[in-house]
Amino acid sequence: MYSPNVQGGGDTKIVGRAFTVKFAPKSNTDAPKLKGNYIDQIPENAVVFISQPAPHVNACYGGLMSLRAKHLGASGVVIDGSVRDVQEHRDLQFPLFARTHGTTAGGAVCFPSEINVPVQLQSAIQDATVNLNDYIIADQDGVVCLPADLAEKVLELIPGIVAADKKCAEAISAGMSVQEAFATYRGKK
Repeated sequence: MYSPNVQGGGDTKIVGRAFTVKFAPKSNTDAPKLKGNYIDQIPENAVVFISQPAPHVNACYGGLMSLRAKHLGASGVVIDGSVRDVQEHRDLQFPLFARTHGTTAGGAVCFPSEINVPVQLQSAIQDATVNLNDYIIADQDGVVCLPADLAEKVLELIPGIVAADKKCAEAISAGMSVQEAFATYRGKK
């Protein structure tokens, strides 16, 4: 995973609504073709979420794309696939997270096929779909997709969770055991 700094360094964060881009294998001649370049259609404050078909042999996104996304006011980019030109993204100080990186452009193996469609996260441990306007939250711990229809409920719950964790931290700092702090302030035994 990358951003202006390699994971574990820096304070890069992304928060915004997803603008989804689905890449298709070049061999899929039946896949839809976009009119124009998807990068020119990014709404301001959006998080571009790119789904690249596996395996991630070539990079589907490079420095010139970040230059345009930044100019349009995108909040950042998350790539379920491979990125290249890492130094260019860092020089732009443009928030970007990707599954992996490479040196070869993706045009030989894949192409941007559709925008604003649901995309399936490529994961062996979780079945997840990213939809247009879902919330994407990313920082050095990873990337989370919050479905838009759950956002209000999550916002109602967060203050209580934060308050309980603050009380736990204060109690632990004062010498209380984690087990006792969790039982007292989180209701967990």
